[in-house]
Amino acid sequence: MAGMLEGKTALITGAGRGIGRATALLFAAEGARVAVADQMAEGAAETVALINKAGGQALAITADVTKPGDVASMVSAAVSAFGRLDCAFNNAGIAGYQVGGAGKKTADWPEDAFDRMIAVNLKGVWLCMRAELEQMQKQGGGAIVNTASIAGLFGIPTSSAYVASKHGVVGLTRTAALEYAENGIRVNAVCPGFIETDMTKDTMARRGAQIMAGIPVKRMGMPQHIAEMVCWLCSDRAAYVTGSTHTVDGAYTAA
Repeated sequence: MAGMLEGKTALITGAGRGIGRATALLFAAEGARVAVADQMAEGAAETVALINKAGGQALAITADVTKPGDVASMVSAAVSAFGRLDCAFNNAGIAGYQVGGAGKKTADWPEDAFDRMIAVNLKGVWLCMRAELEQMQKQGGGAIVNTASIAGLFGIPTSSAYVASKHGVVGLTRTAALEYAENGIRVNAVCPGFIETDMTKDTMARRGAQIMAGIPVKRMGMPQHIAEMVCWLCSDRAAYVTGSTHTVDGAYTAA
């Protein structure tokens, strides 16, 4: 039986570890050729090696999503290698602890920390979308999935910049879906809950007991759980799904 993404080409940012790596591996297993992009060249290369070992086809690209030139070159490299761009997963992002904002209330966030968060998590997604949308319009369609978060759906104390960035991603997703529907381009967002990755270690160390008490299924999610949703959203099985956000959170937001 053919894979869910058989014959498609895909670009995934932040694919050197965590959710991005899990998604790249699943895309390849489902038949896609995958451009694996990450700011850290070593991580991207490791993901590509895993795909190749499993019999898939992948390309490693080093890119910083906050730099327009890097983003343009990234998309160009993917298209040059594979001929077109059917799917894009804009997943690269950072957490508060990575910019010195962990545990700080809104008025206490350093300005440079706030700017960095927005630059990566929001503007970086927009820069990627801009380049991807240009290519997908040329070829007559495609599917884009952006990594938002449950933090894009409500407020979280001491996470103001992260929350703001993820709310912005949800807004970008919905607006682009409206604008490009007539071009055959679908745009959706995935909203992970608390997933076992390096990015959540700091948060879980500070308030893990409180978080776990609020997850009805009583466990954290795994990167593969997000990958499955993204894979479906990029497949033809989701042909009528666009402009929507999809939570994968163990019912954390259901109450």
